[in-house]
Amino acid sequence: MLQCGDPSGTGAGGPGYRYRDELPTDLPPAPTDPTGVRKVYARGVLAMANAGPDTNGSQFFLVYANSALRPNYTIFGEVDSAGLDTLDRIAAGGIAPTAEDPAPVDGAPALPVEIVKADRRH
Repeated sequence: MLQCGDPSGTGAGGPGYRYRDELPTDLPPAPTDPTGVRKVYARGVLAMANAGPDTNGSQFFLVYANSALRPNYTIFGEVDSAGLDTLDRIAAGGIAPTAEDPAPVDGAPALPVEIVKADRRH
């Protein structure tokens, strides 16, 4: 997934306010989780990132490959096929190495990313 929306650019920032969760109840179970706790956030889902219950702010994530997650993230949209093509290109670029971690498995994308437009569809 690609996480965005931190106004500070550090990965820890937010807008200065929080709002309540509206958690999904109809996600399919993740086939890789025998406990049934994790659910599938499908490719194309747009959901709120958070730091725990009812801590939604400005950070969100775009899912470019089905992901097994706890159902703790409010889904509020989906990415269309053109957007998924863009996400695929970003993901294919890899993760930017840092001085502390020259081969990271999580972190900022190696390719620069800037969201310049989002369309609302009904």
